[in-house]
Amino acid sequence: MKNANILISGASIAGPALAHCLVRRGFTVTIVEKAPALRLGGQAVDFKGETHRTVLARMGILDDVRKRQTGGTDQEIVDANGRTLAIMPGEFTGGDLEIRRGDLSQLLYERTAPACEYVFGDSITSLTETASGGVHVTFERSAPRTFDLVVGADGIHSNVRRLAFGPESDYVRFLGHYYALVELDEGFGAVPRMYNEPGRLAAVGGPKAPAFFVFASDPLDYDRYDVRQQKDILARAYAGMGWQIPRVMDAVRRAGNVYLDSLSQVRIDRYHKGRVVLLGDSAYGNTLGGFGSGLAVVGAYVLAGELAAAGGDHHVAFAEYERQLRGYAKIAKNGNAGPFLAPATPARIRMRNWIFKYRFLLGLMMKMGDKFATDIEIKNY
Repeated sequence: MKNANILISGASIAGPALAHCLVRRGFTVTIVEKAPALRLGGQAVDFKGETHRTVLARMGILDDVRKRQTGGTDQEIVDANGRTLAIMPGEFTGGDLEIRRGDLSQLLYERTAPACEYVFGDSITSLTETASGGVHVTFERSAPRTFDLVVGADGIHSNVRRLAFGPESDYVRFLGHYYALVELDEGFGAVPRMYNEPGRLAAVGGPKAPAFFVFASDPLDYDRYDVRQQKDILARAYAGMGWQIPRVMDAVRRAGNVYLDSLSQVRIDRYHKGRVVLLGDSAYGNTLGGFGSGLAVVGAYVLAGELAAAGGDHHVAFAEYERQLRGYAKIAKNGNAGPFLAPATPARIRMRNWIFKYRFLLGLMMKMGDKFATDIEIKNY
């Protein structure tokens, strides 16, 4: 089989999922990850419908995901006095299977580490296709190497997409909101609660869940690896907010880690260029859109399956992967979770809460989500 030596950038979900599918089909895989180690913790991610379950089963990890699932937890929406206004049911946010992002990442890492080469604390600095076939890759720390194919599975702010396709500004659309996840050292009750004021949401409490924030904002210029900067941004964004927010922000200042990023959407007219292909959020990301992990895993299964079916012929495999995923990923082309999670006015907050008071509205939303999640014919590779 040709083109069997593959480099993947990104060790979150999409990259290890692809590695898992590739090594089972005889490919040699190296994964490079900018972070110094596997990132554990993080928010819950979910899988919906028969398509997601089928792919997880064919990958041989469905039972492991079930063993580590958190189980959807109902969340109370409260007012400034702590009175319950509505209940966001666990099945709305948790899908059929809910698992913490870090737990899923660790599961995939454990399945792939014995058969793959992981390089943490490093990043790609250049990609050059060679005349003899292959991609010459240079790194921040490691020595240069040549691979047959390169996969960008490194998120909305993809380094591979920037190097191979062009600057982020050409492909990523800011949606007017930011979100943050903070692992707090102190608890805020056994029941998860969320509180809104116009343009702002804060959610705390419950089992294993990090504090979660969404707020409207103009574009911000900050270092995504500077924790202090991100804490300062949150402090300014949530200044003067009621309920328990002053106490929550005190806990944020003492927290060890903060993850702050924009709500953004990737819009790109092709997923592959030469010997480089994009997977997951780097190709079809829509932050907090509710389908990111499912799209990443299904995309990984399809991409690996097509490469194997084509005998490593990337021209054939990349084109077929894109044909299948382009339609399936259309859910990521539309929608913006920001106005739903952090409505701009008191009236819009009330309207959002009505969805959870009147179950038929919620049922319609969930049926639509299930339809999108199963809108692909999955080949049995």
